[in-house]
Amino acid sequence: MTEAPAGEGRDGATSPTFDRHLVLEQLGGWRGMVDASLPTLAFIVANSVGGLTVGIWAAAGAAVLVFLLRLLRRETVQQAVSGLFAVGIAVAIAAYSGQARDFFALGILRNAGIGVVLLGSLLVRRPLVGVVAEFLAPSHLGSMASHRLPSLRGGLRRERPLRAVGESTAAAARREPDAEPEQHWRDDPRMLRAYSWLTVLWGGVFVLRAAVQGFLYWRNEVEWLGTTSLLLGLPLTAVELVVTLWVVSRLHRHRSETDEPSDGQERPAA
Repeated sequence: MTEAPAGEGRDGATSPTFDRHLVLEQLGGWRGMVDASLPTLAFIVANSVGGLTVGIWAAAGAAVLVFLLRLLRRETVQQAVSGLFAVGIAVAIAAYSGQARDFFALGILRNAGIGVVLLGSLLVRRPLVGVVAEFLAPSHLGSMASHRLPSLRGGLRRERPLRAVGESTAAAARREPDAEPEQHWRDDPRMLRAYSWLTVLWGGVFVLRAAVQGFLYWRNEVEWLGTTSLLLGLPLTAVELVVTLWVVSRLHRHRSETDEPSDGQERPAA
């Protein structure tokens, strides 16, 4: 009995292939990050003007509007769906408790949880930023060795239409698997150290958000809760992404140089 080729089921049909490149294409990009901020902004303004009920309806309406706009633009809706779900839970908690500050309770808990997980990964020498970065763009391939920050402008372009998702899936199924590294990134002290500091950066920002908003939640400062949610959200995330891309590109360059034969001769084929 012969085994079905990779990507095919027993009946010969092609099965969906999980691929990191497809994952990257489905991220919302900069527009998705802005869209995610609109329900919170709508809640802050509407709650300050008309009270909790108006704020709840405004946030829910903004989330639905973002979802519909993405459908009309034929863009990917994964982030809009998750945002709609998160806003739905937030407004449900606020409506149940009758307190506007509870609209931010889920976000505070989420930030605290993610921060603890990120910082906790350092204790087992598995910095999560490194794990994610090496999955999305393995450094031994050197794919980001020549990366330049101006290419971030590509995130502002129109997202790929929904009809292209099927084509991306098919292309992912045909893509050759990546070559195995000669040395694991965790065995390279420089890479482990850099990924550890990046993990501290991301984990620290999540903990900072949770601490600041937790204090404002305790003080019942709803308007400041919303303001800090926006200020500590998109702007800080943008800075973190720029720093992370810059560091990762240098790590790729470092590993590409390390993998080159020192005697000027080509490395024999495996």
